[in-house]
Amino acid sequence: MIPTELATAGDLLREVAARLRENGSGMDASEVIAALAATRELSRLVSQIQVETVAVLRRSGAFAAAGHARPESAVASVLGVDRGRAREIVRVAEHLDAATSPAMAAAFRAGAASLEQVDRTAQLAGSAVARRLPAGAWAGIEQQIAAAAGTSTARELAKYGTELVHAYDRVDSDEDREPVQVNELHLTPLPGGGGKIHGIIEDPVRFASIAAVIDAKAAPRTAEDQRTGPERAADALAEVCGFVADHGDKVLPSTGGWRPHLLLTVELADLENRAQAACLDFGGHLDPAGLRMLCCDAAVTPIVMNGTGKPLDVGRTQRIIPPAIRKAITARDRGCAHPGCDRPPSWSEIHHIREWSQGGATRVDNLVMLCRLHHREIHATAWTVRIAADGLPEFIPPAWVDANRTPRRHPRITPDPDSPCPVQAEPVRRLTHAGR
Repeated sequence: MIPTELATAGDLLREVAARLRENGSGMDASEVIAALAATRELSRLVSQIQVETVAVLRRSGAFAAAGHARPESAVASVLGVDRGRAREIVRVAEHLDAATSPAMAAAFRAGAASLEQVDRTAQLAGSAVARRLPAGAWAGIEQQIAAAAGTSTARELAKYGTELVHAYDRVDSDEDREPVQVNELHLTPLPGGGGKIHGIIEDPVRFASIAAVIDAKAAPRTAEDQRTGPERAADALAEVCGFVADHGDKVLPSTGGWRPHLLLTVELADLENRAQAACLDFGGHLDPAGLRMLCCDAAVTPIVMNGTGKPLDVGRTQRIIPPAIRKAITARDRGCAHPGCDRPPSWSEIHHIREWSQGGATRVDNLVMLCRLHHREIHATAWTVRIAADGLPEFIPPAWVDANRTPRRHPRITPDPDSPCPVQAEPVRRLTHAGR
């Protein structure tokens, strides 16, 4: 009955939208304003339905049964929203289930608090300062936060809650107690390229170390250097990071390119069964999905064991994806190709669409770039990926996400003649043949 009831409500809302498109269709200004005000309650009702639905699916184990270790990925696919928004919905569902903030839960279900307000309160409740408050102290603070929700924006409410927590912490502080420090750095990509870097470093030693390096590189290069102080600081940070990337091979872990060398131990019986299981040299057993994911993109030394644990053969280390093919995939996909994902190439891996262990070729038309989360989902869920006739990857969602299973593409890699960086398919095809 619920889908039918939601469909009826949707029909009514579409009628209102149609009337407003017709310049109000006889509605006076006060009625139009009232319609705008009513959307606040409606949007919060929609958020309630989304949160309660996600909570039911979490409790029933439906996400895990579908192969989603992290529910926000499934929620993002069903709702067609960014993963940040999906993560917000999931966090609120988890927070309400945990019943750690009953006053905010009541306000949310009554429509007095928004999804974002509850989410920010949940994050505050999980902060180091809030966690060390005496028993019962958080309950009183949370009631004050909930009381202010109806007249505050999410940002204002988060600031108010933070002030309450820190004020209580100062009053209740112990002189010998080590202060809680906030050390955070946020990197936010911008749609047109570049990004924002912002953060806070309360640790004085860490801040002084960073400031000393930036200051040393941010001095004016010449007397005619017209850059402002902030511009010189930004250039200095980029130069320092570039130097470390070029010369820090002994301190930086590999990302997105050559991955750590793994020793893969396979039982002879498993090998004869097309490698259904294996274990790694650092411990831990791989299930078939994990083994297939590893074999997509790794430097592997296979060691075949007999039934008594005696090594029968040690193979040569093999690199599954040659550098030339990797460059072609990076040029084509420019990061995780899964629709809605913004992970760059440095955070992504190469996946064989037809599994390498099943005879899949290491060619551009059988490879796609995926972040670790979506790489796991392709191996563990009903999502599938294929290379379309135009040479670009497209993803087919499971039926429970889209009953029609309409293929989806990442807009980043969709050919667009007006794009400043159009995808060049022909050079990729030449690299495909050269890398065979």
